[in-house]
Amino acid sequence: MPTILVVDDEASIRRTLREILEYEGFAVEEAEHGEEALAKLRAGRYDLVLLDVKMPKRDGMEVLAVIAEETPEQPVVMISGHGTIETAVEATKLGAFDFIEKPPDLNRLLVTIRNALARGQLVAENRRMRQTILEQHGTERTPILGQSPAITRIKETIERVAPTEARVLITGEPGTGKELVAKWIHHLSARKEGPMVEVNCAAIPSELIESELFGHEKGSFTGATRQRIGKFEQADGGTLFLDEIGDMSLSAQAKVLRALQENKITRVGGDRPIPVDVRVIAATNKDLLDLIGENRFREDLYHRLSVILIHVPPLRERKEDIPIIARHFAAELARRNGLGEKTFAEEALERLKRYEWRGNVRELHNVVERLLILSEGDTVTARDVERYVAPGTPAGNPIENLISQYEEFSAFRDQAEKLFIEHKLRQFDWNVSRTAEAIGIQRSHLYNKMNKYGIERED
Repeated sequence: MPTILVVDDEASIRRTLREILEYEGFAVEEAEHGEEALAKLRAGRYDLVLLDVKMPKRDGMEVLAVIAEETPEQPVVMISGHGTIETAVEATKLGAFDFIEKPPDLNRLLVTIRNALARGQLVAENRRMRQTILEQHGTERTPILGQSPAITRIKETIERVAPTEARVLITGEPGTGKELVAKWIHHLSARKEGPMVEVNCAAIPSELIESELFGHEKGSFTGATRQRIGKFEQADGGTLFLDEIGDMSLSAQAKVLRALQENKITRVGGDRPIPVDVRVIAATNKDLLDLIGENRFREDLYHRLSVILIHVPPLRERKEDIPIIARHFAAELARRNGLGEKTFAEEALERLKRYEWRGNVRELHNVVERLLILSEGDTVTARDVERYVAPGTPAGNPIENLISQYEEFSAFRDQAEKLFIEHKLRQFDWNVSRTAEAIGIQRSHLYNKMNKYGIERED
């Protein structure tokens, strides 16, 4: 439950705001002047501060200046019955999210509070991301793993383009790391203190994508019961990452193009242009040039987005990076899951390099986690790889891989039973009596099944 600190010298206003906010599901604390507010802020954490301007002892503008210096990420909304344009501009420069005149319009107040809380969460997430990266890598340089020529070029491109305002289009298959590239462009840019807002265009229905991106006004369509701030506005001062942009509808593409041209957006159902300061980074696993030829993607938008083009190659085209990535994932996963550290035998790494890796780096991450959990001892061996990852096939879900090979249940059942018995025999070092006891069948029945399926000890 978000906690809001209401700072106002009038007890009646504090009481009214408390009743409204608690009814809306927020936790509320109060302060009657600036000194008390600063003492509370230094003693605890608040998700939002509603701050009056005119107060005794220390007015709201002074308090805002202290907050901006001590905790610049703290969301603050100013409220005043003596508001002027000059005061509002000064408050915005000091970092206030918004400036609302008394008596506040209830709908506007609640919308502003929700938007300020959402922006605060984005800023906090970005800060945690940067801290995690620095803890794991101890450097401001990109943590994109690998030393292949293609990855080296990507790292160099990121470090050159990040400090600029150039738009970037990232292409590559699913699981190659396009999102990581986008995050590092933001992290190394002058906008890194601002929010990075991500939108998966493929996950949003086409009839809702415009509302998601640009927001909407109350009553603009059925179900629009209140005003909504879109992703462009949420990303103001930061970066907007449009993932899977090849799945965006043509009507939404036209509006995105206009926003990029004019640096303004208009909410659905609205008529007021809203200025936005956003750097757009886009990504896709589709060939946009093919989509242009099929009239499914706007060529003018493509050229707007692809000022800098970064292609992330599939893992099968940079197999020399697999040992580096696997060792990194092993250390990270062991720490996260509370497991003892394990190393990879060279033969195990060589076998991993032979796979197709259709799921790319994401698939390799899952396979490394599986090997850490299921392998015995402190070294992952070549035999572990053979046992837990089907050779010559995608290293994804082994059950799905097995099912896809059979049309009839009886054939699948026999193969599954064969694999189960082989696994258990290896587990008990091919001791038939112990294996039969463990799986709950008679020793003679186990011998019959071994003969049926042609199961023999490898050596």
